[in-house]
Amino acid sequence: MLRCMLRAKIHMATVTESNLAYEGSITIDEDILEATGILPYEQVMISNMNNGERFETYVIAGRKGSGEICLNGPTARKGVVGDKVIIFCYAYLSDDKTREFAPKIVKLNSKNKISGKAK
Repeated sequence: MLRCMLRAKIHMATVTESNLAYEGSITIDEDILEATGILPYEQVMISNMNNGERFETYVIAGRKGSGEICLNGPTARKGVVGDKVIIFCYAYLSDDKTREFAPKIVKLNSKNKISGKAK
């Protein structure tokens, strides 16, 4: 049996840009991606703390150290600059791997810099 498990989470990111004129996706600072193991073009789910929207898209790597969290294309309609979002990435694991598995969770400060990691 396979179980869908949380693999990575970016907690309380602040939206820095909303770009409707783009094809689609979310741009995330490469430093944050490296800390979580999320890859460019990987599927993520985003939950907007300000308006309750929850949506899926894929990731584009942003400039390293920029703190960039940009909603692109149709996702730009799901939030505005300043909104707090939580970004989730899931993986399917075999039942025997779930017991020892732990997700990579990073917490961000108001400038989208890593302020902590969950154990």
